[in-house]
Amino acid sequence: MEAIKERVSSYWTVRSADFAKLREEELESEPAGLWLSEIEPQLPLGRKLRILDVGTGSGYFSVLLAGKGHQVTGIDLTPAMIEEAKKLAAEHQTEAEFLVMDAENLEFADESFDAVVSRNLTWTLPHPERAYQEWLRVLKPGGVLLNFDADYGLERFSCEKGLPENHAHRQMSGSQLEECDAIKDQLFISQERRPAWDLELLKELGCSQAQADTRVSERVYRKESSYYNPTPLFRVRAVK
Repeated sequence: MEAIKERVSSYWTVRSADFAKLREEELESEPAGLWLSEIEPQLPLGRKLRILDVGTGSGYFSVLLAGKGHQVTGIDLTPAMIEEAKKLAAEHQTEAEFLVMDAENLEFADESFDAVVSRNLTWTLPHPERAYQEWLRVLKPGGVLLNFDADYGLERFSCEKGLPENHAHRQMSGSQLEECDAIKDQLFISQERRPAWDLELLKELGCSQAQADTRVSERVYRKESSYYNPTPLFRVRAVK
């Protein structure tokens, strides 16, 4: 594994338990339903789907979508996160498969999935263009790619102000926030402006449709909480 990926995995291993607790709280909150309202209308309609949740973390998207009857596989580079995802799915009595896997090097056959979803992952990848190629490879023709992310390259996590006292970042140590910034600063995607970069790449990769919506946060995070995202989220949707 590349050194940067080992560093990313180590960072999320340390945060895995606290991160999973936040996602558990979020599943019991208003944004859970709002997230489904964001995702489901963008998916192929009228049938149960085989969905790949890339960078599943503690399994938030996987649990939501499996709860709607879809066949979901969640993958993450960090083994500790996968263990948290399995526990979350069991607690919510949902069936989903969870595997330790590199988002840039998928171990699935071509055209295996009807949809690929991801949340807050691409900004952490050393080779996001390779990841997009892989995600499209495992999509069936006409399959949908949904990537929710933010232009985190513009942010300094160690300098964030104005967050509510109960926000997750206020519970993190200064060294954790500085490590997050240090990792981000090594990645070329932090220098790109997004989602413009994503759309240009997806069109180069031959997607028949590639569109962005930059108002996701307005709809999902209607009030501040311990888990809301202060950086505006965007959605990239592409059709293979």
